[in-house]
Parts: sequence; C-alpha cells; structure tokens
Amino acid sequence: MSKKRITLAWLGEKEWLAMLLWFGLSLIVGVKEFAVNNFNNYTIFKHVYIHTVNGQNLYGPYPEYFDVNMYGPLFSVLIAPFALMPDWLGSVLWMLTNATVLFFAIRQLPLNRIQQNLILIFASHELMAASSYYQFNPIIASCIIFAYTLMRKEKDFWAAFFIMFGAFTKLYGIVGLAFFFFSRHKLKLIGSLILWGVVLFVLPMAISSPRFIVQCYEDWYHALIYKNDKNAKIEQGIVLQDISAMGFIKRTFRLPHLSNLFVIGPALVLFGAQYIWLKYKDDVRYQLLILCSTLIFTVLYSSSSESPTYIIAFPAACIWFLLQPRSMAANIFFVYLLIGTSFSHSDLVTSWVKKNLVVPYAAKAMPSLLLWLLIVYQILTRRFLRWPQPGTQFSH
Repeated sequence: MSKKRITLAWLGEKEWLAMLLWFGLSLIVGVKEFAVNNFNNYTIFKHVYIHTVNGQNLYGPYPEYFDVNMYGPLFSVLIAPFALMPDWLGSVLWMLTNATVLFFAIRQLPLNRIQQNLILIFASHELMAASSYYQFNPIIASCIIFAYTLMRKEKDFWAAFFIMFGAFTKLYGIVGLAFFFFSRHKLKLIGSLILWGVVLFVLPMAISSPRFIVQCYEDWYHALIYKNDKNAKIEQGIVLQDISAMGFIKRTFRLPHLSNLFVIGPALVLFGAQYIWLKYKDDVRYQLLILCSTLIFTVLYSSSSESPTYIIAFPAACIWFLLQPRSMAANIFFVYLLIGTSFSHSDLVTSWVKKNLVVPYAAKAMPSLLLWLLIVYQILTRRFLRWPQPGTQFSH
C-alpha cells in the first residue's frame, strides 16, 4: 500500500473533517457576507416571494436590489419560509439548506463512505464560494444527482419530481433526463414527469393568481432570452458571466461574435455519442461517468454560468477522480482541476492573475472543458471497464 493511498484513505476516514469543512466554511462565509451587508442575491430571492404575492413583475429591476431575478415562479414557493424570517436568520438558513440538500445528495451516491467524505472535503471550497453569494446552485446540483440516484433505486416517481422541480426553478434540472435510459420503469417515469409538471406549474398559484403565474412564465422566457444575449457582450465589460466553453473559446481566440451553436452543436453530438454503450447501462462505472458528464455539461455549455455556478460541476470532478485507477497522471490532473477550477477565483490566486488571466479569458472553464472531453473519450473507448467497481474497495 503506497504512502499516497494511506494519506487519502486516512483523510476520507475523518468524517468530522468532512462535516466541518462542508458546513463550517459555508456558515462562516455566509455570516461574514451578511455582516458586511453583501447579500444582494438573497434580497432578490426574498423578493421573488414578495412580488409573487403582490402580483408584481418577477423579472424587472427594483430599487431594493441590483441585478434581476432569473428563476421561475415555482421558486417563490421554495423561498417563502425564508422570506418570512428576519434577513439575518433567513439568509443563513437558506445558505445552510442549500449545503444540507447537496450533502444528502452526495451521501446517496453509490460510493463508499470514505469516497463520499473525500468529495465533501475536496468540494467544500467550491461550496463556500457558492455560499458567499447565497447561491441556489447547490440545490440544482442536488436535483441532478437525486434524479440519477433515485432512478437507480427504481424510485422513478421521486426522480421525476427532482427533474421537474429543477426545470421549473432554473431550467438546469431538465438535464436529469440524461439518465432516462437507466430507468427500469420508463412509462412510470414519463407519467410521473407529466404529473409533476402539472403540479409544479400550478403550485405557485396557491400564493398568487393563475393569470399572473401564466404571465410570469411568458415573462421568464423573454428574460432568459435577453440575459443570454447580454451574457456574451464582453466588449461592454461583462466578464463575470459566460464562464463557459463558449466564453473561454471566444475570449481566448478573440472571436467575440462566434455563434454559440458552433460550440454547443458538436458538444451535443459528443454527449449523445456516450449512449452508444447503453448495453453497459447497469454498470455503475458507466452510470457515474454519465452523471459526471451531465453535471459538467450543464455548466460548461450555459452562457449564464458564473464562477459560483461551478458547485454543479466540481463534485463531478471529485467523483471522476475517485473512479480512476491509481496513477500519478490522475493525481496531477486532479490537482490541476482543484487549483484551476475551485481556487482560480479565490484569494489564493494573486489579484494580477485573476485580473489579467482568469477573469478576462473565462479560464475557470478550461479545466472542466478538458475533463469533460476526457470523460467522453473514456466512455467512447470503454476504458471504464478496466477500473475497479466503485464503492466495493477504496482504490486510492
């Protein structure tokens, strides 16, 4: 047994450390940001509920906050309990709720306890970054993971709930359909998707009027179209949006007017090609690679991706690393992923590097792009068949 293996095994056995980093870092940064009056996102979220109840446009600018809401009407129901609390309590509980839901999602993965703890440890910094903005993205990541784990457990009714819940709040959740072929009860899944679609569509009407909610969905569509166009305008100084494959390519190769279709189109072909090996759909290694690919794809090919959005993608990098056979190459590449993704926007990187390299070139997207292409390659070449089964033995 190598020294490195002992080190990682020892680290993964320290569940108290995983819990401390996962919840402790987020709690500290959440309280800190509130203390310095830096909780604009939470203010936006709270007003989604207030504006829904009052029948006010959910997607317009308001003097109480800067920026605008981009979530669906269903979000008003989710945020309601927190919006009714004092801001100091509601904001912290909201942040902890996001961390808790993703924690339980990771605990459902078909990996052993040590591997799950390592994901919590390695992804805790990315969660802290999302928590500093009171982001909703940890729950979105959870919806995608739950869609997979629940289908795997043949609980298609609840898998459908998480798919539709994610779709009706931030659209991203619809990618849970990537696991459709893993379902053993496809007709039940389709029926459940329709049922939950109807229920979640009308649910916000309980705190507003049917006419207003229907209008909100139309307004949401137009708001998303406008934001997609705005995200690409780097020449107007918009550099913290579109931290995606498209943004990285446009900025690095000086192609500001390149159509996103030239990037997304080939990516969709590659994503679809992963299903040529569906005869392995019951192989957990294949399933987890598809999960990793889906989580990364969701962020990598969205023009709305920001730095905190990578809490959706980075747990996939951790899962991928834990699936790999022991090798120096895998270790080095994961360190690169950790630094290039999770720490690239942190204070551990000098301000000059962030200002002149990371932000202007959307460099945070590059490690995820390389990893996603590697995952596609590993699936297409069936390299996963050479790996040990996950969860049966800690292989690091």
